[in-house]
Amino acid sequence: MEPVVGIEPTTDGLQNRCSTTELNWQNHADFLGLLSFSRLVGYHSQAFCHPKMSPKRKLSDDSGQEDTTNPKLLKVGECLYRRGERGKFYAIIKRNGKQFRRSLKTTDRKLAERRVAVLREKIRKTTGEVSGEFTTFAELADRWIEAVRGEYKIKSAKRRELCIKQLKPFFAGTTLKGVNYSQCEAWAKKRGPQLSESSFNQERETLSMILEYGIKQGVLLDNPVKLIKRRKMRKAIVMVPTKEQFAAILSSLRASPFAQKAANLVELLAYSGMRLAEAAALQWGEVDFERKTFKVSGGENGTKNRKDRVVQLFGPLAAFLKRLRGDQLPEPNEAVVKIDSAKRAMATACKVAGVPNFTHHALRHFFVSNAIEAGIDFATIAGWVGHQDGGVLVAKTYGHLRESHSQKMAERMNYTASN
Repeated sequence: MEPVVGIEPTTDGLQNRCSTTELNWQNHADFLGLLSFSRLVGYHSQAFCHPKMSPKRKLSDDSGQEDTTNPKLLKVGECLYRRGERGKFYAIIKRNGKQFRRSLKTTDRKLAERRVAVLREKIRKTTGEVSGEFTTFAELADRWIEAVRGEYKIKSAKRRELCIKQLKPFFAGTTLKGVNYSQCEAWAKKRGPQLSESSFNQERETLSMILEYGIKQGVLLDNPVKLIKRRKMRKAIVMVPTKEQFAAILSSLRASPFAQKAANLVELLAYSGMRLAEAAALQWGEVDFERKTFKVSGGENGTKNRKDRVVQLFGPLAAFLKRLRGDQLPEPNEAVVKIDSAKRAMATACKVAGVPNFTHHALRHFFVSNAIEAGIDFATIAGWVGHQDGGVLVAKTYGHLRESHSQKMAERMNYTASN
């Protein structure tokens, strides 16, 4: 057997080092003598640097130079440690009998010191002990939904509750300390393929808000869900009926004596641009024929952004409402339309008319597209339909309609010097 090169007992300051070239594993006497010496001075035989005897060091190449694969953490400052002389920095902080250990994900000393300071401040703000009221993820989630329920409309709150119901099996029995990135990543991998982009993002958002609530309550340090990316939404195809298609649908509805209420709702949606819930909640007391305005309040549940708006009473809408009211004087709190959905009737009418199956929301698109083709600016349309972005969404969603309409108008510019 050839002599093993690079074997050296750790001396930790001892000046007398053993030769690394004279040791031969076949010479048992030399080896046992050296081993006895190492034990005499209090060192374990694993201090030898042979690959089989010390897993912490290995030979990197034939040159005999050692490669440290798992160096110890060295304390370099208050709560600041480093993996070897050139490795990454770590923070180890003790508080109330607990030890918090975090990788600072940097080899830069200054940046590591700043991150340690931030981490220490986070830990300082924690309660140190999890409140007895919620010690698991499920308990924290229940506490969160009750705290924020008043901020949501009824349907929105139910959607959040459904998200929590779907999240609980993945974090069943998990203590708050056990909620980490690995567990969140496992949820994303398992749940992601089962959901659409929108549903996944909503479930992820719910999980993130629950953990943020835990941070505010002082029972969590970090929110690992922030490292889970949102799924990119596919751009939805906007289905807008033409004027001819709308006329065919309405004609089919009016032809049936059982679909008159559905026809009223369809006309109201198409002429007002309101959302379905807003149109179903519209009362006669909110229609002002003298001022030529109507108020959109959304009824008990309110509008989507919880803000009422007053909109001009457009010509087609005014004519429809007057025809619907007739000679009667309805009570102010009486609903303008008597149903809150025309889905089934619309599906039948679309089938009879031989057009695509348009939805209630398609009639809102119909209103906006007609406004654009009439030359009305995006900001004004946005105010009518209840957007608060000054027309950005309208421009993004329907901008192509303005371009096509402009092109049609440009084709009319056909004059020359001869005519």
